[in-house]
Amino acid sequence: MIGRRTLLGGTAAAILAPVAARPARSAQAPGITDTEIKFGNTYAYSGPASAYSVIAKAEAALFQKINDEGGINGRKLNFISYDDGYSPPKTVEQTRRLIEQDGVAFLFNPLGTASNTAIWKYCNQKKVPQLFVSSGADKWGDYQEHPWTIGWAPSYRTEAQIYAKYILKTKPDGKVGLLYQNDDFGKDYYAGLKDVLGDRFDKMVTAVTYEITDPTIDSQIVGLKTAGCDVFVSATTPKFAAMTIRKVADVAWKPLYINSFVSSSVGAVIHPAGPEHAVGIISSAYSKDPTDPGWANDPGMKEWHAFMAKYLPGADVTDLGYVSGYSYAATMIHVLRACGNDLSRQNIMRQATNINDLQLPTVLPGITLNTSPTDYRPIKKLSLMRWTGTKWERFGDLIDSTGT
Repeated sequence: MIGRRTLLGGTAAAILAPVAARPARSAQAPGITDTEIKFGNTYAYSGPASAYSVIAKAEAALFQKINDEGGINGRKLNFISYDDGYSPPKTVEQTRRLIEQDGVAFLFNPLGTASNTAIWKYCNQKKVPQLFVSSGADKWGDYQEHPWTIGWAPSYRTEAQIYAKYILKTKPDGKVGLLYQNDDFGKDYYAGLKDVLGDRFDKMVTAVTYEITDPTIDSQIVGLKTAGCDVFVSATTPKFAAMTIRKVADVAWKPLYINSFVSSSVGAVIHPAGPEHAVGIISSAYSKDPTDPGWANDPGMKEWHAFMAKYLPGADVTDLGYVSGYSYAATMIHVLRACGNDLSRQNIMRQATNINDLQLPTVLPGITLNTSPTDYRPIKKLSLMRWTGTKWERFGDLIDSTGT
């Protein structure tokens, strides 16, 4: 269990290229001095979602790389990351610690839908930026009621809409079994399917839930198979996604299997489940897959591999979480560079909501990050993909998160 981690880090191609250091004046803002930018997050270093901890480790390492290269405008990045065990009450406690005791300038990429929901109102009342939340919940696009909170990934709800359209195209008379986590994360998938299926939803879909504290999902899988479902949508986090893949194989169920993109990591999900059990599963992606040999000569992934070798030697480079953490941190570095010497919370939020065509080395070609004061969804495109037994193979064109 990790109590306090003061972590510093990273770089990525032109957007992360070091700039000439120069004396920086104090911005007279919380967490900012002439020599430091202090910020933090909470992550699940323990508990049922600890597979996600590699994301924060990659972020810390990238910030360390930036510090090794001189920081940003002469300021070093002081990144404080606390373990909340994926427990919302602990998230509240540790977030208050970050803001009220540590005095961070902003929160960066805190993990989890339920966890971020628990601090959402608090951060907005305090006017503390809650940046690039590590969750695709649809609510993070709510710029009117919660202007200090911004997401990063495509909405889970619109991801589910894309899957529903794919189901209607490939298996229009299918009977759909939906397994979803019983919180706002899972409920977005329920809502997205219903958005597209409409009046057909109740007739087509049998939905069951699980709790993050459940020891297994065996009974749910058996129940959906028994109900005659020939399409299966798994809206699960990595631990439960791996268990689900294994159980579906154990009961010899052969549905059209669709799996949430948050649990598509080869290292964290497919390998533990058994790659042979996942053959044919459909998911979606916006990141380059580190296990795909097609990226072997890609400059962006070469840079990522070099970074991993130097700053996280021995880490599992098949784990997509390290790619995600790199992308999140690269976005944050871009924003801090754009702030110049005005590191007030207001300007940090302003720059986070004015990103234009940012190309990250670890994100799929054709996908750029864009935000505005009325658009809090930096990533808006996805590519469908299918597990072949050895890799994820993308198919079709990039799909906008609106489903077009």
